[in-house]
Amino acid sequence: MTKIKMGCQTYTWQMSGELYLGKLDHIISVAGAAGFQGVEPETRFLGALRDPALMREHLDHAGVELASVCLVETWCQPKETDAEREDADWVIDYLARNFPDTILNVCPYPGSDRSDLEERQANQLACMNALAARAAQRGVQAAYHPNSPAGSVCRTHQDYDRMLNGLDARVLKWVPDVGHLAKGGMDPLEIIGAFRPLIAHVHYKDMAASGEWAMMGKGVIDFEAITTFLHDTHYQGWLVVEDESREAEVAPDTVAAFDGRYMKARLAPIVAR
Repeated sequence: MTKIKMGCQTYTWQMSGELYLGKLDHIISVAGAAGFQGVEPETRFLGALRDPALMREHLDHAGVELASVCLVETWCQPKETDAEREDADWVIDYLARNFPDTILNVCPYPGSDRSDLEERQANQLACMNALAARAAQRGVQAAYHPNSPAGSVCRTHQDYDRMLNGLDARVLKWVPDVGHLAKGGMDPLEIIGAFRPLIAHVHYKDMAASGEWAMMGKGVIDFEAITTFLHDTHYQGWLVVEDESREAEVAPDTVAAFDGRYMKARLAPIVAR
């Protein structure tokens, strides 16, 4: 039987600017009330909860787990910069010592354009593979999260073929984001099927036919088919909602509650089969 859990990502609150910085305790509470089993903060949202004891206290109070921690860096040089390596090693140590079952989600910042594409792709792969190897030595699983803004180096089918085949699969897995796949003109289920063995963690976001992000179930992405495929292929891990809709920009708590109801009503029955 598969063991799939459902969580939410702090980017839903990050779109409000700095309003929720330092309020990860609030986000954790909202996630628990919305019925999510876990939360995935970006490192800049950790705030006072960089203290692992305080993090554990708030997680336990809300009845949720730390599904993943997301590290976002540029990784534009052939090797990590000193600052990038310091950031990565802090997160690796934080997880290894306190939350060893938590995924380290590594996500490159998109650039302003796609110039020097092959060089940038190679540099990102080298940096991410290197930090993933260090994470593996500490018992932490790292996974790569591509995105789809215009300046991303991994946004088309061709990009995915190169980047995913370039991962050191012994230490670095993949976080498919079904919204970013769709935004890049791909069928999310097709790409997920093609690279299924690499998946360690999954992001869900919905997209309207116009290409705008939408609240869960309000767009065109077939989450039921994707969830069924993951369940039937014995995926064990997290489905993390990263809602980037316009509604989330102004009312992230309300959107999280809506998304939690959608996940419970439409996807939880599939997971429970």
